[in-house]
Amino acid sequence: MGKHFEDRLEAQVDATPEQVLAAIATGPGISSWFVGRTEIDGGSVRTAFGDDWIPAGDVTASDEPRHFAYRSDPAPDGRFVAYEYLIEGHEHAATVLRTVTSGFLPGDDWADEYEAMRYGTALFLATLHEYLRHFPGRAGTPVTAFGPPVGDWDAEWAWLHGRLGLSDPRPGDAVRADLGGGLAVDGEVYFTNPHTLGIRTPDAFYRFLRGRHGAMVAGHELFTPTPDAGPAWTAFLTRSFA
Repeated sequence: MGKHFEDRLEAQVDATPEQVLAAIATGPGISSWFVGRTEIDGGSVRTAFGDDWIPAGDVTASDEPRHFAYRSDPAPDGRFVAYEYLIEGHEHAATVLRTVTSGFLPGDDWADEYEAMRYGTALFLATLHEYLRHFPGRAGTPVTAFGPPVGDWDAEWAWLHGRLGLSDPRPGDAVRADLGGGLAVDGEVYFTNPHTLGIRTPDAFYRFLRGRHGAMVAGHELFTPTPDAGPAWTAFLTRSFA
């Protein structure tokens, strides 16, 4: 048993088709809004998430500047994920970006994984739209940090909201928080769902999401790189400073 899935989203963005293409079809572009660091070498797409590499993908469509798609190589159990982007430019108007995320999740426990994937994908695509609105053409530096496994996600989520000065966060809420250890966030919430939270500042996306075993994961994008940001965020997630 398993599940074939296909999720479609559409958004209108104030960016040119060329800017959209650079964001979804180049390594530096994808690395500025997706998870981890992505490299595109010829027809191969590889993404590093922390110390691990997500299974490599193959480019399946590249029709500049209107269409780009790639999919991971199928695993022995049939698992794969595919991403497709359709770009429609209008003269003197915003660009329409349509995205399709599809694939197959094997096994009898696909439901929890599918739910987590949908929550995470929604955050990353919302980040893509924010990137095209606020940082088009700029290269972000990914910062990934992991907290320890936890048994109570609700308590972990409440802890994070408390540290950020939020109670029931919604898009548009202001965030001004000194987190200790030299870390501070001064911006506004642009996206949230039960597993993720995204905050945009003038020079960064700060994103928090639920990882495996309920661990808190930071998947930030810094447009003004900060030395030693990774260790500092790891220390924050592991409660190494108050």
